[in-house]
Amino acid sequence: MSRPDERPADALGTFTVRPLNPASDAALVHGWVTHPKAAYWLMGDAEPADVEQEYRSIAAHPHHDAFIGLHDGEPAFLIERYDPTEVELKGLYEAEPGDIGMHFLVAPTDTPVHGFTRAVITAVMDFLFADPSVRRVVVEPDVTNSAVQALNKAVGFEVLREIAKPEKDALLSACTREQFESATGGNDR
Repeated sequence: MSRPDERPADALGTFTVRPLNPASDAALVHGWVTHPKAAYWLMGDAEPADVEQEYRSIAAHPHHDAFIGLHDGEPAFLIERYDPTEVELKGLYEAEPGDIGMHFLVAPTDTPVHGFTRAVITAVMDFLFADPSVRRVVVEPDVTNSAVQALNKAVGFEVLREIAKPEKDALLSACTREQFESATGGNDR
């Protein structure tokens, strides 16, 4: 682990993260967010131009950004990072200093690898906690998304409460650096 954006994942390879480029990544991300397995992203009917515009808006926002995650150098997942006091959760919970919000999406595949999605969320959390100012990651998955809730729990997230967002009922969940390290083995990963 020579850089905070590069994380080995044991036998699964190396994960790296780079900023999402709305123009050059729109077609790729369009295929991911419109896939049936990405239904919780609420972009199933989006056109490529809609996806590009969405990520241009995110890139221009001072409190929200997006990244492409790479597995052994190939695009494999999407990360959105946001300030929850300004985006997504503004006014819906009492933020603590050092909170950061996160969304992630693993690219669809015809050849799933056991443990891959858990390795991705671990790499995403490593990426977020590489910033020393981040003390806690907060997420707001749909209450019906049991798959991501299980992944969140596996890396240390604790459900705080149910919240009503305009687009969904969500489980506000949080994970401190200490909870993440305890759940994943910390530096032993």
